[in-house]
Amino acid sequence: MKASWLSQKSKRLRLLSNLLGINHVEKPSLEIPDSVFYLTMIFDKTIQNIKRIRDVIQILGKYGFEDVVAHTALYKLIPKGKRVTWQRQDKPVLDYSRWERIRMCFEELGATFIKLAQVLSDRPDLLPEPLIKEFQKLQANVKPFPFEKAVEIIESQTGRKLEDTFDFFDKTTIGSASIGQVYRAKLKTGEDVVVKVQRPGVKELIDTDLRMLVEVAKRGETYFEKHGLTNVLDVVETFQKTMERELDYNYEARSIEQFRLYYKKNKMFYVPRAYKEYTTEKVMVIEYAEGCKITDTEQLRKWKIDPAELSQRGMHIYLTQIFEHGFFHADPHPGNIIIKKDGVICLIDFGMVGKLVKRDKYAIAGIFIGMAQQNAEKMATNLIKLSYKHEIQDRRIFENDVNEIIEDFASLDVSEGSMADLVPRLQKLVYDYKMRLPGSIFLILRALAILEGIGKQISPEMNIYDQLKPYGVKIVKEQYSIENIGEELFHRATQLNAFIRSFPTELNQIMKNIREGKLKIEVEDWETKKLTQKIDLAANRLVLSFLISSLMIASAIIMNADGGGSDNIPTLSAIGFSFATVLSALLVISTLKKDKED
Repeated sequence: MKASWLSQKSKRLRLLSNLLGINHVEKPSLEIPDSVFYLTMIFDKTIQNIKRIRDVIQILGKYGFEDVVAHTALYKLIPKGKRVTWQRQDKPVLDYSRWERIRMCFEELGATFIKLAQVLSDRPDLLPEPLIKEFQKLQANVKPFPFEKAVEIIESQTGRKLEDTFDFFDKTTIGSASIGQVYRAKLKTGEDVVVKVQRPGVKELIDTDLRMLVEVAKRGETYFEKHGLTNVLDVVETFQKTMERELDYNYEARSIEQFRLYYKKNKMFYVPRAYKEYTTEKVMVIEYAEGCKITDTEQLRKWKIDPAELSQRGMHIYLTQIFEHGFFHADPHPGNIIIKKDGVICLIDFGMVGKLVKRDKYAIAGIFIGMAQQNAEKMATNLIKLSYKHEIQDRRIFENDVNEIIEDFASLDVSEGSMADLVPRLQKLVYDYKMRLPGSIFLILRALAILEGIGKQISPEMNIYDQLKPYGVKIVKEQYSIENIGEELFHRATQLNAFIRSFPTELNQIMKNIREGKLKIEVEDWETKKLTQKIDLAANRLVLSFLISSLMIASAIIMNADGGGSDNIPTLSAIGFSFATVLSALLVISTLKKDKED
């Protein structure tokens, strides 16, 4: 391993050796110290990260976002020769809106950023509506990688020759995405399958991009907060976990098994099995689902399948995922819903799934019930229950805004009501009040809007609210059932018991600290803290001003100590004047910079 690595990385090794002061020959010996070998590997990754960060900076500049770079620590990573000259397209970039330019940046930055934008397009609590609309336009158009490379990956991952596993393997892909691509095949045992193969090098690229994103989020946190983008680092870290799961096909295989367990008794809904014996981190083999897309109404009628009944059944299956199991398919677009010849519904592609805890399940039901009852107070209460952080200063104003949404939709005819119209209104409400909701909530709203669109396409008279009502009532009954109340009482009793047991000990410790004079009470006053910081800054500037004045006066005294008989400035005076000039320049720059920030 060391030999091949050295042959590929000799240039970087030579560079590192020069930096360390090691005499390095043209053909590196295998006897070099392990410490230098592993340090060089770390150095290699660092070089990759810096190169990628500089690529990002160049693209940000290209689309007119110099301010993002100029006002953050990213500025230090730009080579001096390129700090002024930014690349531009032939068309003036500022002819596009700011939101369009952000989307174009993400598009040009590649797979990781496109994926991030697609994830963020489901988070209206974090981004404004115009940016969400732009991010929804993004599609990862990626060319397929060569079949020979796919074979190499399959064989290295499974430890078997392709011909030993498959009786037939189609060389033409049936789908290609930023993470991987899909092939048709037949196992030696006779089953028709699809094989997902991860794109070569994509894990390493995404790992580099994720490390870089974390670094950018840390360095630019203050800038992002000034522009209304809060918790950027949290978002990046959450995205990092999502991508780590998506890059390991074992997670998807486990999700498939869980869905199969939930619906094993349902004869009209089927989840194709994942062949775990052939599934690895980068390769997954899944049972092939024969049928047509749910939107192919012509084929459905040929098979004598009623589209209206199918749309109701499909919605019923999806709502049971949300409200009964709390585990749902998060990307139900038409390509992922296959209808078999006998009318059985198949769901495929479980790379994106969502989970709901009981508390959130009850709150979602409460929102829809509140809307159905035209009860703004109930709807507002459940929205707040869903939120774990918000900026609702006046509850009455918030309820009035909720009531406006209810009134707008209550005045519509049942056939005119649309989830696709409701979702943006709810998203704007969430964004305006800076409500932080679980990400799964937006996945549900997005999925319901997609399913409503599919339902109305194959059955125009379908109404999603009629489908939701019985589930809302069922959830409320479940919430106030004897069993659930019993569980809640037991949980509260456990908490109370823990408090009663720990309270005497904690009280005793407090009394002991008071007797010994060790009790400390910390109160954080942000206004006082800011005032203290300003006073400290002013004091530092004052001290620096005195130092500059002292240097100037001392240098002048030394210069005139000989009575002015010489035309040459003494060395000590020159040094003093130089220091005073440099300190004065630093003082002026820091003052101007601080005034600009304020």
